[in-house]
Amino acid sequence: MKLLFDHVSDSCSKITTTAYSTSFSLGIHMFKKELRAPIYAIYGFVRFADEIVDSFQGYDQKYLLEKFKKDTAEAIENKISLNPILNAFQKVVNQYHIEKYLIDTFLHSMEMDLDKIQYNEGKYQQYILGSAEVVGLMCLHVFTNGDLSMYEELKPFAMKLGAAFQKINFLRDLSDDFNTLGRTYFPNIDMQKFTQHEKELIEAEIENDFNEALVGIKKLPA
Repeated sequence: MKLLFDHVSDSCSKITTTAYSTSFSLGIHMFKKELRAPIYAIYGFVRFADEIVDSFQGYDQKYLLEKFKKDTAEAIENKISLNPILNAFQKVVNQYHIEKYLIDTFLHSMEMDLDKIQYNEGKYQQYILGSAEVVGLMCLHVFTNGDLSMYEELKPFAMKLGAAFQKINFLRDLSDDFNTLGRTYFPNIDMQKFTQHEKELIEAEIENDFNEALVGIKKLPA
């Protein structure tokens, strides 16, 4: 019966992905069938954590995130969770030997979102590392499927791709993040005086990240 529960858990991760992101759902559908469930599971995990800090105003977000962190650790250790999203995620973590520090680094970036802080260059890079680059590395573990030499070779490219995706999110949500959540991720940006030139500089930075990432994408197993 555990196989049935795992199937239900995988289905919950897929539902979460399709509900929250049309673009990621379409992208995942292009993968080999065996790769889809693990990537849905990773997306479901990071989406739930992100929801806690972004959408649960009026609730004790710090408590909810701490509980989510604790439940994640227990799920990975016990290799099961009654939270279907965490159950799907722990299966991927244990099957593909995803390092604990990647998960901890991600959750630390989520903690940063609990406070309205002004991002300097250092905090900006730290946040992108945790919120996006390590997520790229979690996915890379799936794509390389235990080939550690390939994983090490492709790490910098996966991180660049994650960073590019995150910067697109920052740019897309610039107004809502500032006006609703009180955040401005890009360093040295004055939202009261944001110009087209500054926007173009950010777009050029994103394009550069994508160009670097493409080199690694071409080296992935077909």
